[in-house]
Amino acid sequence: MKNYHIGIEVTMEIISGKWKPLLLCYIQTGINRNGQFLKVIPEISQKVLSEQLRQLEQDGIISRHVFAEVPPHVEYELTEQGQSLTHVLMELCN
Repeated sequence: MKNYHIGIEVTMEIISGKWKPLLLCYIQTGINRNGQFLKVIPEISQKVLSEQLRQLEQDGIISRHVFAEVPPHVEYELTEQGQSLTHVLMELCN
């Protein structure tokens, strides 16, 4: 396990990546489904989108909710830990 000296090091490692900060901004504004992300970020591939979302989920920043409907769909939302980044994210998103 990596040792961190200050909190910003942890935060930067968790949200590092080309698309993670942008995904977090969109989730915060209500865009929270796979298809929506692909529409607002046409440059991202499905594979990269899935990887970035999975990493954010593993780091405890977002949670994934699967709805057992026809057709099934998945929505993402900020966890409590993710919401703690809200102030910083809003500054970056604006």
